[in-house]
Amino acid sequence: MGLALLLGIFAILVVTGVPVAFALGIAAMSTFAYEGLPMMIGFQRIVSGVSVFSLLAIPFFVFAGELMLHGGIASRLVKVAFAAVGHIRGGLGQVNVFASMLFGGISGSAVADVSALGSILIPTMKEKGYDSDYAVNVTVTSSIAGIMIPPSHNMILYAVAAGGGISVSKLFVAGIVPGVIMCLCLAVAAYLVARRRGYPSEPFPGGMVLLTSFVAALPGLLTAVIIVGGVLSGVVTVTESGAMGVIWAILVTLFVYRSLSWEGFRTAVMNSVRTTAMVMVLVGCATAFAYLLALYRVPEVLADALTSISSNPIVIMLILNLMLLVLGMIMDMAALILICTPIFLPVVTGFGMDPIQFGMVLMMNLGLGLCTPPVGACLFIGCVIGQEKIERVVLTIWPFYAAILVALAVTTFIPAVSLTLPGLMD
Repeated sequence: MGLALLLGIFAILVVTGVPVAFALGIAAMSTFAYEGLPMMIGFQRIVSGVSVFSLLAIPFFVFAGELMLHGGIASRLVKVAFAAVGHIRGGLGQVNVFASMLFGGISGSAVADVSALGSILIPTMKEKGYDSDYAVNVTVTSSIAGIMIPPSHNMILYAVAAGGGISVSKLFVAGIVPGVIMCLCLAVAAYLVARRRGYPSEPFPGGMVLLTSFVAALPGLLTAVIIVGGVLSGVVTVTESGAMGVIWAILVTLFVYRSLSWEGFRTAVMNSVRTTAMVMVLVGCATAFAYLLALYRVPEVLADALTSISSNPIVIMLILNLMLLVLGMIMDMAALILICTPIFLPVVTGFGMDPIQFGMVLMMNLGLGLCTPPVGACLFIGCVIGQEKIERVVLTIWPFYAAILVALAVTTFIPAVSLTLPGLMD
């Protein structure tokens, strides 16, 4: 009865439009009251959830991404991508994917990717004769690179939700190969659709232009190198590397590019504070919620239920992938990471999957949820920028969904894809 009350209150609140963080907190505290447990335990769970040192890295990563977004980095990355792959058939589609790889490695945010690159590339693609639905499709789906390619604050949330026993450094490295594979699949899909629709290619500007644009974008690209390199070298912690990334981003946008205005800086600060506050409230409430799920033995019950269906690990992973895809369509990504990890991680580890590999599977699944209705934030932002109806975009986005699903299948069933690079760190 207590579990039914917990899940029922949460579902009702989410359906009625209550923010997920508050829905988690209200459902958890109501269940504490029903079970006669001291409310102090609930508040202790909430406080312990946010009292994790590695979470301090999140505001730094978010702030660095906001500075890059408002400091003129995106336009320089687009120039590099245009010079490198613009000559391929449907060149601006390839530019979109390649630019997302570069910008995702700096901002660590899919939403920031859509906002920054979409504002530049979607109008440009429409001016060059590309259909608006194609421009939105490529921009929205390639934005998931910001989740997979390090640094990604969502991976920090996963490490915290997993109980702190997973190295954030290894998670960062593990996302590189799956992220690149996913972008390559998207590039193939963009090429095939462009060829079928007869989109043009752009003339190759020459090696000198490519070199010049790369040099111009290099200071911005070094932000990701500083953050990820500092962590992987072991010289600094994840939190310290995030702080170093912020300092470098400020120096680059103020003194090298001189493109960060006071208004842009103020907006970056406000957005970072807002995002960080939302994440911390979500983490705290989700910790109390997860405590009750563990109390009711939900992971064990789910494992038994899946085992009763099949003992084949492939079948189990197909079922879990389907569950995650459906959940990603109806809930926010950060909330799902915090809720699903303590439930599903014991199940997959019981079937022999490495927690790091499952983290990559989880990220790609929930990232796809950002591109799907009814609550896909990236899909909504892309449609607003492209001034296109969601209904039309969804009708033509299937080749790009298929590309991500191919990358997801490779990441799920070939452990070496996500575990080879982390293994080199041992």
